[in-house]
Amino acid sequence: MKKEIRTAKSPDPIGPYSQGMVVGNRVYVSGQGPLNPETGETPETVEEQTRQVMTNIRNILEAGGATMDDVVKTTVHLADLKDFKAFNGVYKEFFKAPYPVRTTVGSSLLDILVEIDVIAEIQG
Repeated sequence: MKKEIRTAKSPDPIGPYSQGMVVGNRVYVSGQGPLNPETGETPETVEEQTRQVMTNIRNILEAGGATMDDVVKTTVHLADLKDFKAFNGVYKEFFKAPYPVRTTVGSSLLDILVEIDVIAEIQG
């Protein structure tokens, strides 16, 4: 059975999708952008945007009963792969070894520099 995750601590979806979903012991978090749900603002730099995206993800995971330590897979979309080093510096602040598996791709994003989705496995 699947259960929707909704939290005011992360931006509302802008389309017909959920912030997150719990299915059994697995938590899926939809692609998150860098919008700050409290201010309605989007930071400028890739570092600031990455930090906001990861905060949004953490908030959704927590609302679904998971933590960043439970994340096993991430998919990262960067508007410019030249930002990889700067992005990676912030990304690693949110995880500890063993790090989740990851795919990072260059994508045409709508007025943002980074978008990330994750899958977490809640330890029973």
